[in-house]
Amino acid sequence: QARLVESGGGSVQAGDSLRLSCTASWRLYSSSVMSWFRQTPGKEREFVALIRWRGGSALYADSVKGRFTISTDRPANTVFLQMNSLKEDDTGVYYCAVGSRYETNYRSFDSWGQGTQVTVGS
Repeated sequence: QARLVESGGGSVQAGDSLRLSCTASWRLYSSSVMSWFRQTPGKEREFVALIRWRGGSALYADSVKGRFTISTDRPANTVFLQMNSLKEDDTGVYYCAVGSRYETNYRSFDSWGQGTQVTVGS
């Protein structure tokens, strides 16, 4: 069964860093687009970052630009989200997703992980 498995969430203080990982159980196509979204209760899933699996420039939400970095480890079939200078507003459940379109709309992504909680305290 094809799965995306996330890890690396936790509870930290504002200003701290976390690195999220997401590993796919199947071989990803070079045309795939890897992404991270986040969600808080009562709100729609929010785009955070994406990158093409084959490499190239990444795209970030304005709210995380300069603080978060998305990267890939192709031999390990894994995408990372390095989160620095965390803020309380970064709190949420973070999901990785795989799709085929270079778009920020969560509806464009077909496969989703189970989510990992990130909590940032003051």
